[in-house]
Amino acid sequence: MAKRIAVFLMFATLLVACSSKKGAYNSYDKSAVASYYADKFNGRKTASGEKFSNSKLTAAHKKLPFGTKVKVTNKANGKSVVVVVNDRGPFGGGRDIDLSKKAFMQITDNKNHGELKVTIEVSK
Repeated sequence: MAKRIAVFLMFATLLVACSSKKGAYNSYDKSAVASYYADKFNGRKTASGEKFSNSKLTAAHKKLPFGTKVKVTNKANGKSVVVVVNDRGPFGGGRDIDLSKKAFMQITDNKNHGELKVTIEVSK
């Protein structure tokens, strides 16, 4: 019985730690640079294990938990899109978030430009 209680307490502690960590991102709001995935990544596995598709509204972020819904707003035109974080990255070029091509194209006016200044905020 004592062993079951100890296991339960460890599980409860882990659950509280995980939920409080995710809760820390409820107020995440940042100015950032966004880009989009190249088509060559279609069909490859993301860090979350899902297959990547440029036709879905998803994103890669270095720190936000998988499954987090994020509102990304283009600073130049005010257009925004809500995406789900399902991958890690970007890892170069001073970017903060990589969007699927579909998400990127919904918020840009210049289809030939590969980076945008955006704000990122956790969607509620």
